[in-house]
Amino acid sequence: MSAVFFIIFIILEITQLVLAFTKAPEKTAWLKTKAAVRLAETIALVGIIVVPSTHLKWRYAIALIVLVIRLLAAWRSSDRRQYRFGFGLNNNSTSADHIDHSRDQLTGRKKAACHKNRIHAVLSFVFSLVIVSLALAPAFIFTNYNGLPTTGGYDVKMTSAILVDESRRDTFENDGSYREVPVHFYYPDTDSGSYPLVVFSHGAFGYYQSNFSTYEELASNGYVVAALDHPHHAFFTKDTQGSIVTVDRTFINDVMNINNDAITEEWMKLRIADENFVLDTIETAQETGSLDNAWHTDNSSDVLNVLRMTNTDKIGLMGHSLGGATSTAVGRERSDIDAVIDLDGTMLSERISVTNGKYDYYDEPYPVPILDFTKEKDYNEREQYKNENAYSYVNDSVIENAKDGRTVVFSGALHMDFTDLPLISPTLASMLDEGESEVDNTEFMTTVNSIVLNWFNYYLKGEGTLDIQAKY
Repeated sequence: MSAVFFIIFIILEITQLVLAFTKAPEKTAWLKTKAAVRLAETIALVGIIVVPSTHLKWRYAIALIVLVIRLLAAWRSSDRRQYRFGFGLNNNSTSADHIDHSRDQLTGRKKAACHKNRIHAVLSFVFSLVIVSLALAPAFIFTNYNGLPTTGGYDVKMTSAILVDESRRDTFENDGSYREVPVHFYYPDTDSGSYPLVVFSHGAFGYYQSNFSTYEELASNGYVVAALDHPHHAFFTKDTQGSIVTVDRTFINDVMNINNDAITEEWMKLRIADENFVLDTIETAQETGSLDNAWHTDNSSDVLNVLRMTNTDKIGLMGHSLGGATSTAVGRERSDIDAVIDLDGTMLSERISVTNGKYDYYDEPYPVPILDFTKEKDYNEREQYKNENAYSYVNDSVIENAKDGRTVVFSGALHMDFTDLPLISPTLASMLDEGESEVDNTEFMTTVNSIVLNWFNYYLKGEGTLDIQAKY
């Protein structure tokens, strides 16, 4: 739709430019034409925005603002020009002599005025292409993606809340405020039933919708999914005041130049506390059937409805990258977790110390079934390292000693392919990844989501058999 609008825009701008050269209009007429063209452009964009098939409508916000400003400016210029040369004369200025004198002045300037208008028209054309192209950048960077087809029998609903942890101060803030954790629920559109809970933690610079096709696939098959935002680790989120909270700059620099275990320990400590707090708060609210002071939401009835249908006796955890590491850590320390999935994340919390330059891992087997998704390139490097050093990579050590640990290897994949980002914005995904992905992202995420569903169906619902290949 972005390309369709841009083509319409170029056609209208070229039409205006051609009229300026072929009709050689007097300036008042030219200004009226410009106003009419800009009105048509604005109507065209509004039409594209309002059609139901257009998703992520915010992509067009800047372009719409620019077009409205251009329309008002053109309309005002046309109106003022008309007033000055058509309706601005008073009763004492309507004599034949005055009109003849004015006509002579206008006729004497006609050639110069037309020449000036043509130059103005060319400059206006070039400027319009540049400014509108820039304004449309979000529409070209982000696609019209709205998730993948789901396989379950339920329609999916969504609601959200912000949970405020009054036992912790937010160390990223300077005002002493408490730590806030936004939670976004995806759940079956039904008034009955009890459904397992799956909690999702996003990666560094991610945000809660990073895997929303996965949430919708699970919810359509009878799961309640709680996707967290980790403020200041998330690309952006909102606080209880409605303010936008963006990713912390120091955190970005640390991730880009990571070589310090102490830093990663701080990341994990924060994120583990976030996820534990959310789980505890959900379980308390589910048991009591009410929302305490930790809950901040404009959708209390929807949230209570979600909690009523949530089965907190069956809980799965999953996450991407740093979020996978977080879920792995929480899965080890809590007794109420039934299954874990790590989407291409290093299991940082499983490294407990260093001896002679090598990490020491937990002696105790990982207590719950855990599924590790990884790229073929990384897996091959892990195997090579193990063969050369007789020392397992941390994820391999966890999988080898888990109650049921499995690794799924994907050939041709990159790190961000395990999220919806390449489908939402191929441009941003390629900027965050190194190299070029070899996968079809629609097919890839459909496969990932089917494996996730299979794993949780088996361990949270006791349904079916595990049909998961070692390599895809």
